[in-house]
Amino acid sequence: MSSEVLVDIEGLGKRYAVYDRPHQRLQELLGGAPRAREFWALRHLDLAVRRGEAVGIVGRNGSGKSTLLQLLCGTLSPTEGRLAVGGRIAALLELGAGFNPEFTGLENVYLNASLMGMDRREVDAHLDAILAFADIGDFVHRPVRTYSSGMFVRLAFSVAVAVRPDLLVVDEALAVGDEAFQRKCYARIEAMKDDGCAVLFVSHAASTILELCDRAILLESGIKRLDGAPRRVVAGYQRLLYADPATRDALLASFARDPMAEAAASPVGASTASTDDPAPAAQAGGDRFDPGLRAESRIEFASRGARILDPRIENSAGQRVNVLEPGRDYAYRYRVVFDAPATRVHFGMMLKTVSGVELFGMGSHAPGDGIDVAMAGCAIDVTFRFRAALLPGTYFLNAGCMGGLDDGVETFLHRLVDAVVFRIEPGAPGRRVHGHVDLSVPPACSIQGGPDGQH
Repeated sequence: MSSEVLVDIEGLGKRYAVYDRPHQRLQELLGGAPRAREFWALRHLDLAVRRGEAVGIVGRNGSGKSTLLQLLCGTLSPTEGRLAVGGRIAALLELGAGFNPEFTGLENVYLNASLMGMDRREVDAHLDAILAFADIGDFVHRPVRTYSSGMFVRLAFSVAVAVRPDLLVVDEALAVGDEAFQRKCYARIEAMKDDGCAVLFVSHAASTILELCDRAILLESGIKRLDGAPRRVVAGYQRLLYADPATRDALLASFARDPMAEAAASPVGASTASTDDPAPAAQAGGDRFDPGLRAESRIEFASRGARILDPRIENSAGQRVNVLEPGRDYAYRYRVVFDAPATRVHFGMMLKTVSGVELFGMGSHAPGDGIDVAMAGCAIDVTFRFRAALLPGTYFLNAGCMGGLDDGVETFLHRLVDAVVFRIEPGAPGRRVHGHVDLSVPPACSIQGGPDGQH
C-alpha cells in the first residue's frame, strides 16, 4: 500500500444469513438442510482513500454506508475481498459506543482513549484540551447516563480528535450537537485534513458533503454507483432519492454508463475542493421539471371560503420547474378561487428545509398588496418572486390565504403545508455558496385579477 494511500479496499463484501423464522437457524446448526437466504449488505467495493482527503458517503437507508464504516473500524469482519488501513483510526459510529453509562465523563475519557490506543500518560497530556473542547463543565464528573445526546457527542468527539488519528470516521454523529459545536467540529476536521488526516464522513445533508468533502461516493443496495466530485455525486443521490421505483433501475444504469464518474475522482495529492469540477453534459441540463419529485408530506387544511389551486414554480421563460439552478430567479405562483366573500385578504408563502426549519417567509401585507374585498367567484393569481441562492438540497414551500369572513375575524381561508417540493442541484463551475440562503436581491410579491381587474 502506497504511503499516500491510507485506506485500500478491493472487492470488499459483507454477507448476512437471513432466516424467515428463528428456529430455522437452530435446525441448520443441528444438521438440517440450509434454510438461510443470503443478504449482501455490501459487495464488490473498490475504494482508495489518501492522506488529507475527505470522502463523503451518501446513499439511501440500507444502502451499506454504516456497514462499510464498521468494516473499516474492525467491528465487522468482511465476507470477501481485501481491506487494509494504515495508521490509527478514530471513529464516531454510534452515539455512546465505547462509553460506560455508569462511569463519569472523566472516567470515560480514559476508557475511550485507551480503546483508541492511547496510554494514560498521553491522555494526561491531552486532558485539558479534551475537556476544553467538550466544554461540558462540571458534568464531566457526573455519570454519562445523565448526559443529553448533545453532551454525549461533545465528549466523544473531543476524545476522538485528541488521539490525533490518521483516519477519522464519522457516521452522522455530529448532527445531534448544537450549531456552535457543529461549526467547531467542522473547523477541527478541516485542520486535521491539513495535517494529513483522512476523513470518511456519512451524512444525509448535501450541504455538509459539499462543504467538507473533496470527493464523494454513492452506495445503493450495497454497491458503489458513483465515485467522484461531490456536487455530481450529491446530484445523483438526490435524483435517486426521489425517483419512482419504475425508473430507479434505469437511473442506476445511467450512472453505470457515465464515463465521467470515475474520472472526476480526486487525483493523488489533490487538495482543492471538487465542487468546481465541470459536470458532464448529461447532468447539466439547467432547471427542469422532475415528475418523480412530489411532496408526499403535503397537508391541506379545510377551506373557509377560498381554495388555493395549482401551486407551482416557474422559471423566467414561464416553464414549470422543480429542479432549480442556484443563483437564478424564479416565480412561485398559485391561484386562489373564492367561494364566499372575504375582506382584508392577503397571501403568503414560507420556504422550509426538509427538517422543517423556516428559511424565509413573505406575505402581501404591505399597503396595496392585499385586497380589501374579494367577492364570491373571484379568482386571484398570486406570484412571489425569489432568487434560488440556496445550497444544494431539497426544500418545501407553503401557501396560505388569510382574510376576514362575515364575523370580521381574520383567519386562514385556506392553507397548504408542503404545497410544492423542489430541489437545488449543484450550480455552475466556480460558484460557491456559504450559509443556508442568500436573499441579497429583494424578493417581490404581486397579485392580479379579480372582478373588473380590481386589486
